[in-house]
Amino acid sequence: MPLPKDNMLFGYAEKLTGEQREYVNAIFDKQLTITNSKSGTGKTTLAVSCAKVIGKPLLYVFSPCEEDKLGYTPGDIEEKEEKYIQPLKDALIEIGEMPDKVIMSKENIDNVRQSNCWVEAKSHVFARGTNIKDRTVIIDEAQNFLKSDLKKLLTRIHDSCTVIMIGHTGQIDLPNPNLSGFSSYIEHYRKKDYCKLVNLSWNWRGRLANDADELI
Repeated sequence: MPLPKDNMLFGYAEKLTGEQREYVNAIFDKQLTITNSKSGTGKTTLAVSCAKVIGKPLLYVFSPCEEDKLGYTPGDIEEKEEKYIQPLKDALIEIGEMPDKVIMSKENIDNVRQSNCWVEAKSHVFARGTNIKDRTVIIDEAQNFLKSDLKKLLTRIHDSCTVIMIGHTGQIDLPNPNLSGFSSYIEHYRKKDYCKLVNLSWNWRGRLANDADELI
């Protein structure tokens, strides 16, 4: 089933382009949705919006691609990885959620017990040896995952999950861009009947941002 006709998707439903509506509908229709799209196209905001409507706990997974530098930055693990979840926080704010209240952390453990927290943000490093069930899983900035990182994560996901893999092959931050596994997994899943590949081309930030995208 696509997005229900009577659901406004936090005010976005009537504003969606054809591409964006295809993306949203795919998230509701398919187990796995993959988008290889430039920044500003709404891929994370719409994914988080859909996750909220779907109603399963959200697992937001990122790749700390500057892992070797994190040890030299101040703070604990949560503080070191803070910059990697900023897109998640921005998306939550866009749909009227308070990140500090809904993202699980050591500070709001009481909220977890009261079921106020529905979002968990983790590096892919956590995935080894775990099982991921009954979640909506957003794999953000997937272009910064190695092939082995994606395999480690995807092999832990049960069919009770809805998975959204988001990235852009034009924005790889790995020291060696050739090590990104995103393109390989796009091709691997391209013909699977439970997967939908969607391209988003319009930058919601406006004409200045869209024109900047054209600069090579």
